[in-house]
Amino acid sequence: MAIRISSTFPIKQPLLLQFHKPLFSLSSLSLSTNPQKQFKVEISSSGRDDVVLDESAYEAERLSRDAEARQSMAEASERESKEEGDPKAWKWVIRKRVWDLMEALNIAQFPRPVHHRIPNFVAASLAANKLSGLEVFGGAKCVKVNPDTPQKQVRFLTLDGGKKLLTPQPRLRTGFFSVLESSMLNPSTINEACTSVGVAKYGRPIGLDEKIKVDLIVIGSVAVDPKTGARLGKGEGFAELEYGMLRYMGAIDDSTPIVTTIHDQQLVDDIPVEKLLIHDVPVDIICTPTQVIFTNSSIPKPQGIYWDKLSPEKLGQIRVLRELKSKIERETGQKLPSGPSEKLPPTAQRRRR
Repeated sequence: MAIRISSTFPIKQPLLLQFHKPLFSLSSLSLSTNPQKQFKVEISSSGRDDVVLDESAYEAERLSRDAEARQSMAEASERESKEEGDPKAWKWVIRKRVWDLMEALNIAQFPRPVHHRIPNFVAASLAANKLSGLEVFGGAKCVKVNPDTPQKQVRFLTLDGGKKLLTPQPRLRTGFFSVLESSMLNPSTINEACTSVGVAKYGRPIGLDEKIKVDLIVIGSVAVDPKTGARLGKGEGFAELEYGMLRYMGAIDDSTPIVTTIHDQQLVDDIPVEKLLIHDVPVDIICTPTQVIFTNSSIPKPQGIYWDKLSPEKLGQIRVLRELKSKIERETGQKLPSGPSEKLPPTAQRRRR
């Protein structure tokens, strides 16, 4: 049996459900609606107990959220760059320089402009191929890869190589991580499975209690210093949160290699290590279309989630973080600290689920 749930009006929350076992009888199925959200339900017999993803609605929602997030980041960069003494101001200067350069040299690729994104670049597949030749990739059974466009080929090579792919829900907004394996796919679906829609369609969502060992982390970057391994992402902090949650789960430790694929023009030499924050994630290996760089980084890797650095606004955006915080507080009987407010503009506010 398959159930398709789709919206008859634009929605701000994608409705994605997956049933692997019957959870109810059809006679008892009902959906409550409100004037803001109305859903069409289609029930068909296909021999499977699952819910069919409305791909167009999911993709429209993803693009809407991405546009909203980029606008929020643009406003944050403008505000923080002008505030005297802001500890994040210098990061925006480097990011903007790299984004501007990639556009000026026309090495940026779709989606463009690359500003406020993990930038896609010419020959990203060559950088991915360099990564696939690494010993740490060859020996890995489970690889965590970010969901951004320039790492799509890395996700493909992971699945094509018979490895388990762990990838986060974009901005952790609809859940946590999804697991995909080649056994779940066939040659006609493996490419689709490397996209955000494909992950939602074919992946198996996991929770914080999942017992999993990650052998290699692949992370997207805006700029990286090859001498120190210091890295800058696009400024939202999700890579750091994902890393911290994997540490909490026991899925990774200090010895888990962190690799990034970037263009050579994203290599920089002016990231001040002394100004990095405790939760900033360094990289051990850099793969570009032309070279592989082992950074031998001495920058300490984060040991988990630093709740005193996590703003109430960020916590409000991410359900799985709120669940984790509540779980830890219940288990320890102690209230965890909260970080300072980010003073986010209205466009960055996310409704809680």
